[in-house]
Amino acid sequence: MKRTPIIQQTLARKKPFDVIIVGGGATGLGAAVEAASRGHETLLVEQADFAKGTSGRSTKLVHGGVRYLQQGNVSLVLEALRERGRLYRNAPHLVHDMAFVIPSYHWWQKPFYGVGMKVYDALAGKLGLSPSRILSRAKTIQALPTLRTEGLSGGVEYHDGQFDDSRLAVNLAQTAVEQGAAVLNYVKCTGLIKTGSRVTGIQARDELSGENFEIAGKTIINATGVFVDEMIEYDTDSPSRIVAVSQGIHLVLPKRFQPGKAALMIPKTEDGRVLFGVPWHEHVVVGTTDTPRPFRSLEPRALEEEREFVLSHARKYLQTEPTEADVLSVFAGLRPLVQSNKGSNTAALSRDHTILIGKSGLITITGGKWTTYRKMGEDVVTQAEKIGELKQRASVTTELPIHGWTKSADPEEHLAVYGSDAAAIRSLMGESPELKEKIHPDFPYQKAEVIWQAREEMAQTVEDVLARRTRALVLNAKSSMEAAPEVARLLAKEFAFSQQWVDGQIENYSQLARRYVYSDPMSIGRKSDEKEPAILNA
Repeated sequence: MKRTPIIQQTLARKKPFDVIIVGGGATGLGAAVEAASRGHETLLVEQADFAKGTSGRSTKLVHGGVRYLQQGNVSLVLEALRERGRLYRNAPHLVHDMAFVIPSYHWWQKPFYGVGMKVYDALAGKLGLSPSRILSRAKTIQALPTLRTEGLSGGVEYHDGQFDDSRLAVNLAQTAVEQGAAVLNYVKCTGLIKTGSRVTGIQARDELSGENFEIAGKTIINATGVFVDEMIEYDTDSPSRIVAVSQGIHLVLPKRFQPGKAALMIPKTEDGRVLFGVPWHEHVVVGTTDTPRPFRSLEPRALEEEREFVLSHARKYLQTEPTEADVLSVFAGLRPLVQSNKGSNTAALSRDHTILIGKSGLITITGGKWTTYRKMGEDVVTQAEKIGELKQRASVTTELPIHGWTKSADPEEHLAVYGSDAAAIRSLMGESPELKEKIHPDFPYQKAEVIWQAREEMAQTVEDVLARRTRALVLNAKSSMEAAPEVARLLAKEFAFSQQWVDGQIENYSQLARRYVYSDPMSIGRKSDEKEPAILNA
């Protein structure tokens, strides 16, 4: 997957694409794989990098949604559980079965949640993971050895999927290319082209070169997440507010705070939110929140009250209380929720996806979640076939392996996230002993990975490497800043870039990473935040 030849071929193209997708998050990438695998000539453009926004900032779960089951949204849970099973089967190098434990501190919790999780198991059917079970007090402590034990009577164990979100996004981009699609990061849609009242293409700008161009397409899919309203405004020239933005934040702690392999799940905190403590890449991800926000941003920041909410609740359930100094990174993401007129509580808005078709033929898809990305892609491409008068073909993605597919990967080995590509990365190390070296002592990532990401995964910047191809930024923001000079050097050598580029990359990345350092004032959002910033590191 190489950016330069793809953009050259795109600009040289004389006929319209069948499908143009704007947005390189989970929804857009899923649609690209769907369209290309049905044989449609497909282009995807993303204004920044794949999974730069919401899709790289999740709780790292592939799940049916225990919370939605509590709310009685059985249809959403049923669909999500089916998609969970398919993703587990189609990307086994990235999606793993993880045990979640709901601790019981009241007599009614074990039977109540035990019955609920058996219903959860039953809804998954043949695509289910390991079955749920009631745990004794001793078994609960064994699964969560750092859990507070005062008043603990036992727990309920159930199973869901755990994954690496931005790594999956990269693999989906590669899968789309393998199916015949053209995918481009750092290409921003700046407007729509119309023939009469019909949308027939997009205006675009290469954010790296500054070049502007136009691309023709029979159908245009708006899959821009929290920015879908801006795309609709390109079409209608009038304000649009289809999406309500909800912010969720997470804190990342050292593994010692939850050293076992099981995740902690608190189904209802004092304000009704769900709290997770999820082991991930030898760290623990704790979250999340559900806070209405007035603005869209590629780099949202956690509010002070959100930070305190997550940290204080972690202290309630962990024997060793984490302090602010223990937080290695804090990250925030924005959810695109279908707008409601029933108030401002985003926790109550629908997580179902919605497809809207404008009078011009612009197709907008919004809502949903990572787990159901494939179904979202299937549904929106089916609509695109009708709108664009394309040949209608059956979906094949329920059984389509995602790039990197392998069952031989050891989840404990850090190259496992590359799946079948891990062998090629090891070959690079064999060619040059220097490439076996780590980019920083606090991370397992090796220099060969940076080279591979630049050559085969369309990494263009230091941020692309440290934030999404590796997960250094969200695992330990300070250490990632220390790794930035070496990553910049490796990329500059690979791309034949100047020392000026290296210096600029280091400076830009440092500014970005400060927003993830818990103790840095730059990481704290304000209620008046925040207007869309310029793309960093482009």
